[in-house]
Amino acid sequence: MPSPYLPNTNADRAVMLQKIGASSPEELFQDIPVRFRQTNFRLPPPLSELELIKELRQLSNLNANLDDYVCFLGAGFYRHFIPSVVHHITGRSEFYTAYTPYQAEISQGTLQAMYEYQSLVCQLTGMEVSNTGMYDGSTAAAEAALMACRFTHKDKIAVVPTINPRYHRVIETYASGHDLALDKTELDSADLSPDYACLVVQQPNFWGHFEDVRSYAQRAHEVGALLLVIVDPISLGMFRPPGEYGADIVVSEGQALGNPTSFGGPGLGIFTCRQEYLRQMPGRIVGKTVDVAGKPGYVLTLSTREQHIRRERATSNICTSEALVALAATVYIAALGKSGLRHIAELCYHKAHYAAQAISSLRGYSLVFPEPFFKEFVVRCPVPPHQINEALFQKRIIGGLDVSHLIDNGLLLCVTEVNTKQDIDRLVDVLRKV
Repeated sequence: MPSPYLPNTNADRAVMLQKIGASSPEELFQDIPVRFRQTNFRLPPPLSELELIKELRQLSNLNANLDDYVCFLGAGFYRHFIPSVVHHITGRSEFYTAYTPYQAEISQGTLQAMYEYQSLVCQLTGMEVSNTGMYDGSTAAAEAALMACRFTHKDKIAVVPTINPRYHRVIETYASGHDLALDKTELDSADLSPDYACLVVQQPNFWGHFEDVRSYAQRAHEVGALLLVIVDPISLGMFRPPGEYGADIVVSEGQALGNPTSFGGPGLGIFTCRQEYLRQMPGRIVGKTVDVAGKPGYVLTLSTREQHIRRERATSNICTSEALVALAATVYIAALGKSGLRHIAELCYHKAHYAAQAISSLRGYSLVFPEPFFKEFVVRCPVPPHQINEALFQKRIIGGLDVSHLIDNGLLLCVTEVNTKQDIDRLVDVLRKV
């Protein structure tokens, strides 16, 4: 008897087998070695829907509720307060259905949302053109590096050592597939070679510290290279946008703008650049026009991905739409406005400095990098950071990122507006007793 979860009857299966010329379902798998076909999965007996729901609920109750923990972990994905309006709008069926964001060509509402997202992101970064979003910040950075190589006709990429190590690995993976060279460049001790297509920097950098990006822009442009800046979008509520200090391409992880951490995803790759590089930009771009009646309308103005044009002319094979995540970012930015985003950035900045000063005053702890920094900072600990994180976790505190493989006994801590003074004082109290 066929499984109740399979819609095909035995008669249906017999007709399909006859059509394809197979005598049995087993014949379809004869090319697969027997040892792989006869795996014993040792599955438990089947359950009714009622029993299954009860078991799943019991399993879910074993999970710790993240809201019961104070979190000081950042390093690329961040906990920020999300106004309820974000979920109310992104949860509407017009936006939430799978194919509305993916096939935006048939949805004026989704196209308009993408257009508004592009406009807001350009204002935020100080750049001229934005696409509708990419997988995440790291893939946006990698695609931007490839774009710089296409535009300059050079095959070498320079990165400063202070970018997020995960971003560096993703750029390295993309570069290797295109036979491009990737070098870490210490600009304090060496000049930038004219062989480089771009210089990749991060502001604030992986340690939360601010770089002299204006001088980087000058040195890159002197040798005909583009400046690619990875930026924290929340920081732009308080600090100058990259477009004002010479950036040619700006990318970012947009998760912090109205999206939860969700155990590492989904992300939102913000991708902006100057208009002269538009034709080499990957992904999709939405434009605004008018119809025959003079009413405003929205269209996919540029779509240089291989799903839409000939593969050999595509700038990227990126396919998955991040439109729903981008919509959340759009609603978040619009809801907060300029003053609201600045307030969030100021809270992150001042709370992080309060925490850093309190921790560095403890015996055995010290700041690795001087002020100023944004919402992240590195402390050198008197004991291995993994021991400190274990002690913190016992007190329902998620500690920072152990970076002792890069900095001796280094712990990268993150403080955002969701961390209260009481949370920070709890952290300091536990650190004092470790």
